Order: sequence, then C-alpha cells, then structure tokens
Amino acid sequence: MKDLPEKIQWHPAFAAAIGLEFRDDHKYVKIQQEYNLSKEPIRIDLLISRKDKSSRRFGNEIGHIMKTYNIIEYKSPEDSLNIDDYYKTIGYAGLYKGMGEYVNKIPAKEVTVSMFCTRKPVKMFSMLKEEGAVIEQRYPGIYYITGNTLFPVQIVVAKELNNTLHSSLRVLSDSADREDVETFLQNSVKTSEPWEREDIDAVLQASVSANKELYEEIRRDSGMCQALRELMKDEIDKEIEGAENRREASLVMNMYNNGITPEEISTMTNINLDRVKKIVYGEKTVTV
Repeated sequence: MKDLPEKIQWHPAFAAAIGLEFRDDHKYVKIQQEYNLSKEPIRIDLLISRKDKSSRRFGNEIGHIMKTYNIIEYKSPEDSLNIDDYYKTIGYAGLYKGMGEYVNKIPAKEVTVSMFCTRKPVKMFSMLKEEGAVIEQRYPGIYYITGNTLFPVQIVVAKELNNTLHSSLRVLSDSADREDVETFLQNSVKTSEPWEREDIDAVLQASVSANKELYEEIRRDSGMCQALRELMKDEIDKEIEGAENRREASLVMNMYNNGITPEEISTMTNINLDRVKKIVYGEKTVTV
C-alpha cells in the first residue's frame, strides 16, 4: 500500500493570510470563506464586505481598489490562473450583484473582483490585451484590469508582492524564500490579538507543509532568536512527526506485504505491536 501525500490546505491558509493583510482594517471588514451564491453549491473563495458605510480607503494596498462588496478568487501554488478562471470569477461577481434581497440592493459600483495567484498569468494577460483590456501594474505584484470589465478588477501575483508588506501571502508558496519566511515570523512575534494568532497558525501550517526543509534549516539556525524558534516549534514538530509516522507506516506495510507477521515486524523494528497492528489492520484493532 503506497502512502499518498497529504494535501496541503492552501485555501484556509490563504483566507488566514488575507485576514493578516487586513489586520489594520480588521474592525471594518467581514471576511467570509466559500460564500454560497445560491442554494446550489456555487461558491466564491472569499467575500470581503465592508462593515461600515464609510468610503474610507483600506490601508493595505491590496485593499485600495476595494469597495463595499469584494469577490475574491484564489489559485493555490499548484494551480495557474487562466482566461476561463477570469471570466468565471467575473460571472460570480455578476451573480452576487444580481442576488440581493431587492432590486439593486448591491449596486454594481460597489462590487470589485480580486484574483490571487502565485505566478504571473502571462498567457491570460496576453489574451485579455487581445480582447481590448488595459493592464496596469499599480503596485508591485498588483495589476489593475480596465477597458472591458463590468467591475473594477485586480490580479494579485504573490511572488511579485512587496516582501515587507505582504509576507503572509508570499510564504504561501511551495518554494518560499527564506527572507520572506523570516520576515513573516518576525512580524508574527509582534502579534497580540487571538484572531491574529489563529491566522498565523493556519498560514504556518500550509507553509511548513510545503517547505519542510527550509523551515527545518531556519529552526537549526543559531542566529534566530528564541522567540522565533518557539513560534515555529509546534508547527514544525507536527509536520516532522507526521513525516516520521508516514515512513513508519510505509515500512510496516512493505514488510507485511512480503509475508512478515505483525509480531515479527514488531520484534524486528522495535515498533510497538499495537501500533503495527493498527497500521496493518486499521483503527479498529483491539488488543486481547
């Protein structure tokens, strides 16, 4: 039996990273994951809605384009953003606008669309330009799309974002940079709010899962302060323990599949017999 790699939970981590990006405007926004557009399972990745009725601009540059209702599409590092994703998300925004409690409860002028991806969608940009769209890089990694759109649209490319301002998004990568990770950890030590701590943990869980060797290297670095090592300890230890358990299970199953009994496996490997039986027979094993 071959162990399947654990699927990294990128989307919950992304929602947490967005929470951290908007920490300065936390009391003004409501962030909802997998918001249902209908009774059927048509969902958008995130909906960021303004809690107050003011027109104040959000402090984070990702939020500069945002208004009252903001539709968010996220592509994990394993996915790319393509032209069909673009129009699908615009369609979701149209559905959201048209499904208010009464006519024009959600004015089109108050709806925006943001799409997040790890790498620049070069092919999609080229196709949009051919269709008459104008693409402007307003900030590093943040591209505004105008010319043929129903709503204000921005494409956020995590790899190109300012590494000081947006470390929470930059570490959500399967090839994170050490500088980004250390910046994220240094910022995380300064947190005091419980909701921020939860979001940091969610981001770390995904980032550590995808970059185990880098985090282990950072943890071994004597130059890192004790506070940072402690911040990382639980997440890294959990991932290392999981990897060890998977290696152990693979060894046991290989031996069992080659005709070795659980008792013999336990003797040969010094793995507890109950543990061996649980791996071989499943969770329902009972010792008699």
